[in-house]
Amino acid sequence: MTISTGDRLPEATFVRLGEAGPEEVKLSETLAGRKVVIFAVPGAFTPTCHSAHVPSFVRVMDQLTAKGVDEVICLAVNDPFVMKAWGEATGATAAGITMLSDPQGDFTKAIGLDFTALPVGLVSRSRRYALIADDGVVSVLNLEESPGECGISAGEALLEAL
Repeated sequence: MTISTGDRLPEATFVRLGEAGPEEVKLSETLAGRKVVIFAVPGAFTPTCHSAHVPSFVRVMDQLTAKGVDEVICLAVNDPFVMKAWGEATGATAAGITMLSDPQGDFTKAIGLDFTALPVGLVSRSRRYALIADDGVVSVLNLEESPGECGISAGEALLEAL
């Protein structure tokens, strides 16, 4: 079942690369009492994700923060080493975007937003979306129909939804 507006996000453990190596990030702790934007991409360094989706959030970070967003998270079914390198390559890390790995896709599957596209080598990846979670409850969900599209899930579209 696909998650929808009004649903509580399930518990999940993500991974990020910290100073001492991989670190676990508990979603419930990240969301508790906070307004958090999560945007997910099919894969780090893939064309639309790299040239459109991440840059759209880099462009609007200051405006999201001004509207009360406590944290912006970029999520992908990639390893934390790739996510760290990608955050540095795109300027996302410098902009304050938290780059998190859902390494086995457990969260992505739990919210019903996984897909596979064998012709391009994507297996058990995340559909492209952006959401706003208020204290863990989805208040906005902008889900793209196609993994190559980045319109309603772009940073500017999510900013308009606030």
